[in-house]
Amino acid sequence: MSFRLCFPKINISGPGSVADVPAELAARGLKRPLIVTDKVLAEIGLVAPLVDAMKAEGIEAVVYDGVIPNPTVPVVEEAYAMLRGNACDCIVGVGGGSPIDTAKAVRILSANPGPITLYEGVGKVEKEGLFLVAVNTTAGTAAEVTSNAVITDPVAQVKMVIIDAKIIPDISVNDPEMMTGIPAPVTAATGMDALTHAIEAYVAKGAHVLTDHAALEAIRLISKYLPRAVADGKDLEAREMLAYGQFIAGLAFNSAGLGLVHAMAHQPGAVKDLPHGVCNAILMPVVEEFNRPYAVERFARIAEAMGVDTANMNTEQASKAAVEAIRELAVKVGIPKGFSELGVTEEDFPLWVEKAQKDPCAPGNPVAATDEQILALYRQAL
Repeated sequence: MSFRLCFPKINISGPGSVADVPAELAARGLKRPLIVTDKVLAEIGLVAPLVDAMKAEGIEAVVYDGVIPNPTVPVVEEAYAMLRGNACDCIVGVGGGSPIDTAKAVRILSANPGPITLYEGVGKVEKEGLFLVAVNTTAGTAAEVTSNAVITDPVAQVKMVIIDAKIIPDISVNDPEMMTGIPAPVTAATGMDALTHAIEAYVAKGAHVLTDHAALEAIRLISKYLPRAVADGKDLEAREMLAYGQFIAGLAFNSAGLGLVHAMAHQPGAVKDLPHGVCNAILMPVVEEFNRPYAVERFARIAEAMGVDTANMNTEQASKAAVEAIRELAVKVGIPKGFSELGVTEEDFPLWVEKAQKDPCAPGNPVAATDEQILALYRQAL
């Protein structure tokens, strides 16, 4: 059996690393980037210094700040229209998963015919598109390192998952100084998203030796530093370690795949416009308790990575402790206990089951679930 590892050609990390971006563009003769971001990041001042630094290098950036959480097909079309209308020669995504996923979608359209809905699924992108830099401002989605982009189709009311190595950014940037102003609820949600990536990758059908070590180290880093980053957003060490953890979690799931947590979480995100990381965090202990009997030894190692003292536990006990540790961490960082706190009702669930089964993440789960089992899991998460 062969394995594939795909990631950006250049990865720049550490405090102040965003300052390297203008020189990287200038070295390639790129003069007119489209910066894809959102209004919040623009308003809090994370975008303007990058625009000014580019100008000092003779680079005139065009800023699209219309990205919304759970970005939609119309958002992608609007950003692409700005790219074309301004004759931009490259793309710089600045933000968390939403801006970077939008930037990836714009990259697809820069070299391939639209609409973006044509590319839902795996390996459907023919041409690579414009040079893409992804500047991550949250420690969670790992969008800057992966081959995934998630775009909501408001007509079909589904989150389209586009998976293709051609949309992996050419350069990823993880500068913890850009993350210190992220609010605690966003830090918690994106951090739990990263933990979901690591845990699902570790127990996925596609897990292998080249992803196992990254996944376990990601679990260790995120479990240790997420509470600190939530408690004090300006804790630079916590921000930096959390950024590294989410990055290697991305490396792991980009190769090993994900599972039923993501497949189920995409549905309330698409229909109810709920935060992706929160949906993952609510579902994770429920789904992983369902998965646990099929990967007992792996869950026992997850418990150890999360800091559980398993010295006096047998493997079965340790595996159960892992699920409890996930639940406790979610409570500690302020995640809602269930979907009912977010306005979801039991009547919503039957419509989500079929879509969850068809989600590209579902086949990676360590065990297949029936429609009835998925419905039961949704109900447990209420």
